[in-house]
Amino acid sequence: MSTRVSTKSFLPLLNIEKETKRWNQLYKVMTEPKPDIIPTPRKCVWKKNKTTLWYHPAKEKKHAVPVFLVYSLLNKVYILDVGEGSSVVGGLTERGYDVYLLDWGTPGLEDADLTLENYIIDYLEKALKRAIRHSGAKEISLMGYCLGGTMAAILASITSLPIKNLVLAAVPIDFSIGTVPQKWLDGIQKGELSFDRFANAYQTLPSEFLYLMFKLITPLNAATMANLYTRAHDEKYVEKWRRMDKWTKDAQAFTGAAFKQFFNDFYKENKLLQGELVMDGRKVDLKNIKCPLFVFSCSRDTLIAVKQSLPIMDLVSSEDKTYEVYEGGHVSLVLTGVFAEIMDPWLSTRSHDLQEVRS
Repeated sequence: MSTRVSTKSFLPLLNIEKETKRWNQLYKVMTEPKPDIIPTPRKCVWKKNKTTLWYHPAKEKKHAVPVFLVYSLLNKVYILDVGEGSSVVGGLTERGYDVYLLDWGTPGLEDADLTLENYIIDYLEKALKRAIRHSGAKEISLMGYCLGGTMAAILASITSLPIKNLVLAAVPIDFSIGTVPQKWLDGIQKGELSFDRFANAYQTLPSEFLYLMFKLITPLNAATMANLYTRAHDEKYVEKWRRMDKWTKDAQAFTGAAFKQFFNDFYKENKLLQGELVMDGRKVDLKNIKCPLFVFSCSRDTLIAVKQSLPIMDLVSSEDKTYEVYEGGHVSLVLTGVFAEIMDPWLSTRSHDLQEVRS
């Protein structure tokens, strides 16, 4: 008795030429130098210590109210201007907005004592004031992403500066829940886990630590590598992937004082949600926010859960407020180029058409 095994049914699945090309492309992407990040046309209009305020003029100005963008202290800001077709900044300037982007810069050991309070009062508020003066506008729209959204909401609740609109994306408000390991949250909230000694020892936390921390709490690496393999033939996707990979590995240092305040005041005591946070002698009460508010989250966000953002809708006094959930992840939504598309329909109707102002 003989046994014959036919390979006929398997041959159509085995396209050696196609697979070879895919693997060659994958190897090329992983070994070639990281791409240069070319920002949207800009100029520096204010600087303090390591922090720079960039002004990006509209290609054809249509709106009288400029937009001020705030990103997290934990990562580098160029994710909001990472390249043509993916840039939040570029998408807004193409739609007729003047854009101001706050670049926190990279802190050194000499900045170890800078707290979140310093960043919000001495840097963010002053930069926002400078943007308003530079633009000549009577009001400005403030947009914050991730922890930058938390900082923007805090400032909006205590400042007297004329904020016309507030836009918050993937913003953590309730720190009693999150995507960090539950054991970490429980340990922090019970006082069993503290980062104070660690922060005191390093003074300014090295970027390598922040990179490793994010790798521990986010299952991004395997998924992004699988996506790269399956779409290695797509040149546009590969270029976006390379930019994201560069940004992901280009981690940011973090001052020890800000790190301690972040974990103690927010994760441990949840002071923002409880209304117990104080900045520069000013009580942070989100009820003081009365301007139009647009908040949106990402359905597949592995860093900021929808439940972390949603409580702000009940805490503000804004009558004009909108909350939306969009398909995407924490970073992928920025890289798809739809970020500005999400903001524009809501923002354009609340930013004064330039022709109407001139008439």
